[in-house]
Amino acid sequence: MKKIFVINSVEFGGTDLPIIAGPCVIESRDHVLRMAEKIKKSTTAIGLPMIFKSSFDKGNRSSHTSYRGPGLDEGLRILEEVKKSFDVPLTTDIHDATQAKPVADIIDIIQIPAFLCRQGDLLEAAVATGKTVNVKKGQFMAPWDMQNIIEKVKHARGEQLLLTERGTSFGYNNLVSDMRSIPIMKDLGVPVVFDATHSAQQPGGLGKMTGGTRELIPTLAKAAVAAGCDAVFMEVHNDPENALSDAATQWPLDMLDSILKSIIKILHARDK
Repeated sequence: MKKIFVINSVEFGGTDLPIIAGPCVIESRDHVLRMAEKIKKSTTAIGLPMIFKSSFDKGNRSSHTSYRGPGLDEGLRILEEVKKSFDVPLTTDIHDATQAKPVADIIDIIQIPAFLCRQGDLLEAAVATGKTVNVKKGQFMAPWDMQNIIEKVKHARGEQLLLTERGTSFGYNNLVSDMRSIPIMKDLGVPVVFDATHSAQQPGGLGKMTGGTRELIPTLAKAAVAAGCDAVFMEVHNDPENALSDAATQWPLDMLDSILKSIIKILHARDK
């Protein structure tokens, strides 16, 4: 039986469809605050609960020359201001076990990146904080193999776990989203999130940068909702082409209302 739990009034695994959204990386304090305000306005108007996401450090960029973020201390200060200003739950990713505790002082959901989903010490450190943990399924893993991740979390006495589907490696520089993974992972007994923007990536496809097919994001998001996902994750930016990270696949802010309206129509049809 799938577990249902609530994080700051946002329900996962029930009838709600939370939207986890925000710019890939913190580019500046003013930018993040502006993005949080506008995304919350859109999700509230359409009737979908929101969790704000942005990264303080992107430790897995394609090139050493790529922008990584403001770092742990400054990044958490900015995210705390977002939380206080707009009363929204927060999520961000960690890449090292030592980051778990300070992040947990501010963040409501600790995200484990797909490349690190099997790292036992990282999972244990995240679970030890008592926060909800969202583990992104590795691009190299089958959905049924996420059972081992669940067992690791349970062994560490974790209570609230999300799994995120974000595509599977299909040859070089390409990802394919297998929508069968959503019901398969839901059958493991945890809520499942669909990452609509990273699933459209072409990892390393531009040499020193990751490419992608932004135009396919609505199709992927709608298919995932129809397949029964419990939440949708998407990175959103007001100027994607000039974003400092994941420029090829962040969803344009001025098109957010449109995709959310499509999603909620499918949600209502699915739940009839």
